[in-house]
Amino acid sequence: MIVCIAEKPSVGKDIAKVLGATQDHRNYWEGNGYQVTWTFGHLCELKEPHEYTPLWKAWSLSSLPMIPPRFGIKLKSDKGIEEQFRVIERLMQAADMIINCGDAGQEGELIQRWVMQKAGARCPVKRLWISSLTEEAIREGFSNLKDQSEYQSLYEAGLSRAIGDWTLGMNATRLYTLKYAQGRQVLSIGRVQTPTLALIVNRQLEIKNFKPEPYWVLTTHYRDTVFTAVLEQDEEETATASQEKGANGNGSGKANDVARRGFTSEEEGRKALEQIKDAPFTITSVTKKNGTEAPPRLYDLTSLQVECNRKFSFSSDLTLQLIQSLYEKKFTTYPRVDTTFLSDDIYPKCNAILNGIAGEYAALLQPLRGAALKKSKKVFDSSKVTDHHAIIPTGVAPHGLTPDEQRVFDLVARRFIAAFYPDCKFATTTILGETADIPFKATGKQILLPGWRDVYAQEAKTAETLAKTAEEERTLPAFTKGESGPHVPDLAEKWTQPPKPYTEATLLRAMETAGRLVDDDELRDALKENGIGRPSTRAAIIQTLFKRHYIRLERKNLIATPTGVELISLIHEELLKSAELTGIWERRLRLIEKKTYDAKTFLEELKQMVAEIVHTVLADNTNRRVAETQEDKPAPKGKKGAAKEKPTKTQKTTRKIASKREHSQARLTMPSGSDLSKKSAAPQAAIIPATPPAPKEGDLCPLCGKGHIIKGKTAFGCSEWKNGCTFRAPLEISS
Repeated sequence: MIVCIAEKPSVGKDIAKVLGATQDHRNYWEGNGYQVTWTFGHLCELKEPHEYTPLWKAWSLSSLPMIPPRFGIKLKSDKGIEEQFRVIERLMQAADMIINCGDAGQEGELIQRWVMQKAGARCPVKRLWISSLTEEAIREGFSNLKDQSEYQSLYEAGLSRAIGDWTLGMNATRLYTLKYAQGRQVLSIGRVQTPTLALIVNRQLEIKNFKPEPYWVLTTHYRDTVFTAVLEQDEEETATASQEKGANGNGSGKANDVARRGFTSEEEGRKALEQIKDAPFTITSVTKKNGTEAPPRLYDLTSLQVECNRKFSFSSDLTLQLIQSLYEKKFTTYPRVDTTFLSDDIYPKCNAILNGIAGEYAALLQPLRGAALKKSKKVFDSSKVTDHHAIIPTGVAPHGLTPDEQRVFDLVARRFIAAFYPDCKFATTTILGETADIPFKATGKQILLPGWRDVYAQEAKTAETLAKTAEEERTLPAFTKGESGPHVPDLAEKWTQPPKPYTEATLLRAMETAGRLVDDDELRDALKENGIGRPSTRAAIIQTLFKRHYIRLERKNLIATPTGVELISLIHEELLKSAELTGIWERRLRLIEKKTYDAKTFLEELKQMVAEIVHTVLADNTNRRVAETQEDKPAPKGKKGAAKEKPTKTQKTTRKIASKREHSQARLTMPSGSDLSKKSAAPQAAIIPATPPAPKEGDLCPLCGKGHIIKGKTAFGCSEWKNGCTFRAPLEISS
């Protein structure tokens, strides 16, 4: 018998249907020589410290660093998981062959390998590697099964990542909590979590310490066009002006003492205003350049999360759930990807994919009919594709989508269609003028051929988008070099602006492109590819920061709490809070995956680094502490109105989801007998209220973390009830 093991029941059911395994045995499907079973994500996890030695149960500085001589795994403590594992174990021990049908990625490989190890599997193992769950993709995958040994380096990289996160998280969390926390605070430290928090805190400190400075912008109106004074010419403008005036190319000396944005003193601005108000305005240069703009790149997970946050205010976690749901419903391809390219072998399938979604997008597809689809190197490039290609439709016509799923699918579908449209062609006009030896400039842009922009022509535009488009695509009147005439000058006072707080969209981009935070070119290249964290985990990292009460949401802005700010200021070890640590790890983990770096060497270097951090912190003789703030303290029990404060939607929907994904993070329950438990009972930081928040229609289901709350006649339920979610809450809770 051949045993296939998928990562979740729904995927197992899809595979069983294709293989002809139609007999339902509750925990697996059987038939046609196959038994198809499944896990529920992580069935196994690394052991906790006290499971290696009782000496590590109590939190004590003297026990640090905790480095097990050999890391072990254990089954998660859950009745449902234990029942499912017993079935998997029985099937695997009697199997002639196992086919690993887990998620086709580093984490998916690790999940299934651990289960097979725990089950004591001894038979040959093959690997199914697919990018969509359509029947065609599954059949194609089973006809091209690979030997498990071909993915050994992928498993070793995933295992090294898990051990690294455990070693740093467990040791650093205990170290900083015991050394710097007060009362029963727990200071959670993580390889990805801490540098992400540092990004938010550092941006917040930049804003707080920002001192606005006034400057004055000199403009003039000539023939219904606003020209702005050029106080520091760029190289091209300087060269043009030099050639036409016979100057030496050094530009005007007036600009040297003023900032590019404007005059730094009102007096100087007024002087220039007086200088030009009675002088004629003369056009010195008219330049027109034609240009092209290629279609936007296809979506990877991060760019899709960014777009959904900007357009719909979706959290990164909600976007991940929606695109995961579309994948499981077979409407889009595998979502947890970090590339925006397609492999060349996808091109022959594109016509069929487009035909599959023609029902809803017939008008947009009409211009593509009758000719071969464009094949651009900016879209099709096998060398830029790693585990999976960019997110695209599968060609299965979408149906039964929720409004939010429809929004996300529409983004993916339009981006895919746009990839085959011609480039947008435009003309840019630059007009240079001069009055009283002060240069001015105006620019305009005219769309000559919309090309791919037609795909988005009917999209609803916000006032901000319309204003931006009008500014970018301003058409100028026809000017002639040498023409001259009267003008109306103006001097406007403006102030420098602080950087904007991070939103989830801008934070995701900062996590992805963290190369600007380090100086080393090799590290920067590593960060460009993987950044801080992986695409599949960045949403969970942000939710972890919410759960720890290190950040909060103000409208769309992410704001660090006082505890989050203090924690970052407390950490002097730059490796813990800078992008450098992540860059080092990501580069080496990727090299392990490519078989050019030894996993044992990686782990030895990691252990040495953790030991050095412990030594440095223990040597700190200052009496620094993270102060408890009111935000850290639980509401007093028994007092009226103690729990009246309404949690934000983000807090409501993310607490359970984030906790599911933290198998590699330190456990934050303070055990009895620890150093801290001997202190007087005190408020604990980041306490989650014992009373669940009142359900609200449209919120994420707190039980399955996938569906949304729906309102019935007598109770609230979950939209995923047909798929087995049992969440129910009486309507009275909402009052």
